[in-house]
Amino acid sequence: LMGKKTKKELIRFLFAGFSAVGMDLISYNVLLNFLNYNIAKGFSFFLGTIIAFLINKYWTFEKHKKSYVEIWQFGLLYSATLTINVITNYYVLIASDFVLLAFLIATGTSTVINFLGQKFWVFT
Repeated sequence: LMGKKTKKELIRFLFAGFSAVGMDLISYNVLLNFLNYNIAKGFSFFLGTIIAFLINKYWTFEKHKKSYVEIWQFGLLYSATLTINVITNYYVLIASDFVLLAFLIATGTSTVINFLGQKFWVFT
């Protein structure tokens, strides 16, 4: 069903994702001491995005050539998923008032969109 290359990329993407989510979660919890939920989530997602770009470009999808187009496409993709992530986080918080659940659902939603976007659009 899935080729060897895609499996390898998916495993690496998940590792990169866990690294990015780790940065996101840690920075989110720190920022909550200073900012409201939405602003803290936006900043934490941005920090995770930097980690995700570097790992996915150079390790997951093995693209070593400098490309401004990739940066712009990645930026557009992550801008879209940032919006989806923050909105999802917000509505789950309204529905449940459970911060970790909101974080996990928001992150899961943006993760699926990000893998597909990176594999088939950014790092083709």
